[in-house]
Amino acid sequence: MEVGNSHKEKTIAKNTLMLYVRMIFLLFVGFYTSRVVLDSLGENDYGIYGVVGGVVAMFSIISGALNSAVSRFITFEMGKGEKADLNKVYSTSVLIQVTLAFVVVMICEPVGMWFIRNEMTISPDRIPAALWVLQFSLVSFVVNLMSVPQMASITAHEKMSAYAYIGILDGILRLAVALLIVHSPTDRLVWYSALMAVAVMIVRAAYGVYCRYHFPECRFRLIFEKGLVKEMFSFAGWNFIGVTSGVLRDQGGNILVNIFFTTAMNAARGVAVQLNGAVQGFVSNFMTAVNPQITKSYASGDRVYMLSLVKKSSRMAFFLLFILALPMLFNTEFLLEIWLKDVPEHSVAFVRLFLIFALSESLSSPLITAQLATGNIRNYQIIVGGLQLLNLPVSYVFLKYGAPAQSTVAVSIVISQICLVARLMLLRKMVGLSPKEFFGQVYIKVCAVSVVSLVLPLFASSLMPEGFAGFCASALLCVICAGISILYIGCTRSERKEMLSMILSRIGI
Repeated sequence: MEVGNSHKEKTIAKNTLMLYVRMIFLLFVGFYTSRVVLDSLGENDYGIYGVVGGVVAMFSIISGALNSAVSRFITFEMGKGEKADLNKVYSTSVLIQVTLAFVVVMICEPVGMWFIRNEMTISPDRIPAALWVLQFSLVSFVVNLMSVPQMASITAHEKMSAYAYIGILDGILRLAVALLIVHSPTDRLVWYSALMAVAVMIVRAAYGVYCRYHFPECRFRLIFEKGLVKEMFSFAGWNFIGVTSGVLRDQGGNILVNIFFTTAMNAARGVAVQLNGAVQGFVSNFMTAVNPQITKSYASGDRVYMLSLVKKSSRMAFFLLFILALPMLFNTEFLLEIWLKDVPEHSVAFVRLFLIFALSESLSSPLITAQLATGNIRNYQIIVGGLQLLNLPVSYVFLKYGAPAQSTVAVSIVISQICLVARLMLLRKMVGLSPKEFFGQVYIKVCAVSVVSLVLPLFASSLMPEGFAGFCASALLCVICAGISILYIGCTRSERKEMLSMILSRIGI
């Protein structure tokens, strides 16, 4: 068992590395293309694209719940080793996605057109262009929706190299689209929307071709098994609560800030949200590599390894984010000045609070995967989703009584910790995860690493020179302190030995 588990952990490490390469590439491409697109389209057209695309993106709440269901069922069947059932799940998921795509188009087409013509603050001469954006956005949404079964199959098979390469292809295509805007033969906004739809189709084709040639079960057959469809929709329905609560927490907080403050405060929060999204991508990549192992272990009945992996990945997810977040916490103002020409006021405070929130949430990522693996998520989603919904009323009360705009994020941090406790209590019954063991093996260790890592950078911060040299010195000190603390406080002796061996072999010692 130990040899098999060692091989599994090496696979996770290899897949994480591939996904990190993908993430770093997409991060740099994303920051660059966003500037190019903004310059080429101008603020007004860029805003139109964002708003119209947002109307379509509202339906991502529904698709997000179904995506989790598809991924869970395909990975679960792989863990059981039943190939015939795996094809059945794949074919059913394709049928469900086609049905959902049809429903979304039927609803979004008239609603979107009405919204553009009656509710958008837009000059009359730009309405035709906005209507074209709606059509191409719908095409992109539907094509992305149809990619879900293929993406789930790739992650279930843990072929992260393919996932990474296709992601890099996506980034290259988006860069090419941004550079081609200035060569538009027609309206630039319409041209950009059309090119983005073409890019999405090419990526979808890449997923389809890879899966067809590598995974025998990825052959669609017209199957309608009522029990399986009902089970998947039931799973997605309960998961909808969790997805919705997360969206309302994020978007609701933004609306509350707009109600009690000015749009300038929304700009500050928006900058922090964008940076936080980029940072959280690193944890998402790690969990993409880990999630299949957690689900497969549950499906095969290997609960001991599953629980061990849940606790270990909670620590590692936090540490991977912490080693990146610590330099950013100490150098937030400098980094924002490099990235943006004009830094909105209050951005620094928002960014720091969102980084702390991301660290808090990273501890729960493996716990979420563990509960999804069971398939029995009704009570879990009602309790944890209900707690997350408290973000909106609690934040409203704080703002009503004069709290600063940043209190919305502070509330999210506190509720995130309450949700962590609730998850542990629920998972004790669901999978036998001991809250006491989690507290001792995970929570105490990440808190100890955080406190110890802060001491030297806090003492040295006032001594650092200003400018780029000071940033480099501060960042290096933060990484060294975090790295040493993680190795000698956060890791077990065997983990430390394994990590040091891997580091030394990489540098040729």
